[in-house]
Amino acid sequence: MGNKKVRLLTLALIGLLVLTAGCAPKPAEEGPADSEAEGDVIRIGVFEPMTGDSAAGGQMTWEGIELANNLHDEVLGKKVELVLVDNKTDKNEAANAVIRLIEKEKVVAIIGSYGSSLSMAAGPTVMEEKIPAVGCSPTNPLVTKDNPYYFRVCFIDPFQGSVMAQYAYEDLGAKTAVIVRNVADAYSVGLNNYFKEAFIKLTGDDEAVLAELDYQQGDQDFTAQLTSIKKLNPDVIFAPGPYNDGALMIKQARGLGIDAPFMGGDTWEAPEFINIGDKDVEGVALSTHYSVDAAPTEAAKEFVDAYKDKYNAEPNAFAALGYDAYMVILDAIERADSYEPTAIRDALAKTADFKGVTGTITLDENGDATKSAVILQVQDGAFKYLTTVEPN
Repeated sequence: MGNKKVRLLTLALIGLLVLTAGCAPKPAEEGPADSEAEGDVIRIGVFEPMTGDSAAGGQMTWEGIELANNLHDEVLGKKVELVLVDNKTDKNEAANAVIRLIEKEKVVAIIGSYGSSLSMAAGPTVMEEKIPAVGCSPTNPLVTKDNPYYFRVCFIDPFQGSVMAQYAYEDLGAKTAVIVRNVADAYSVGLNNYFKEAFIKLTGDDEAVLAELDYQQGDQDFTAQLTSIKKLNPDVIFAPGPYNDGALMIKQARGLGIDAPFMGGDTWEAPEFINIGDKDVEGVALSTHYSVDAAPTEAAKEFVDAYKDKYNAEPNAFAALGYDAYMVILDAIERADSYEPTAIRDALAKTADFKGVTGTITLDENGDATKSAVILQVQDGAFKYLTTVEPN
């Protein structure tokens, strides 16, 4: 081969190497160790169910988180980048998602998850790795119990259960109730227990709850439970759990001639609940965290206007909670004057009187938010605001 050809081949190889180097994937950002960390970007991780049975809840939550990041994408002079991992409505996937966010994506804080069981699956990892997590809507008390690295911006089930017991007793005049629960769902089991305790106390009757009926994850035929309910003829039926379970159960109940009022919790606030239940879910009441008709703070106005502009729809409670979770983390970073995870954790623990979209948020010694609850009712195919209940 001649010298000219050798030179040409060498130049070609050099050019190829330069091009290849230019196209190499960018390595994951190394999370800053403190407020003096190098780099212009910090990462906040998000693990939500974007697929699976709870996909609607995860997607609504993500809309609020993403909107907050669109409007407030910088803190202490650094750009905030969100890293979303789908936990697929699966406990093992939730645990793995958090490991990935911490070890691979090097996040300084984590948001999630819709679904108490999914949050609880991630709890041991965030505590062991000392990365603070803020839940948007996981209401089971065990999410934050004995875990100094887990916080939440929602109320918890003891309060939510008492709110619905009070509504059943005072507003509906109920003296008897039947409880239906998904035994595989920590949220469903826990909230039903708190409702039972509060309802018995209000009625003064140890036999006020006529029965506690169970079903399994994935069940779609509730004939056995509903047949028992029809014989018992309760004043109300309390059946919080996944929105698809509730809608199917109510449709089947109405088909069997059961006309007792159904009540649920915050997981029922999903468009799919009404889409599945249609006219059969008219009149159903549920507790939740927020209503656009009862926006409690100035922050709510910015959120409502921006949400309507971006999504051309009325905002929901889960988007509002996602927005608040993100903003609470940014507030903690600013107060800590640091991107170091333990410093962020310490600042989160001191959060008090934060003016969020869903209300004024103060985190107690367990990392739980003290705040009001909202009761909605399905009217004319939409969720309508009934009232706000303040914590005692």
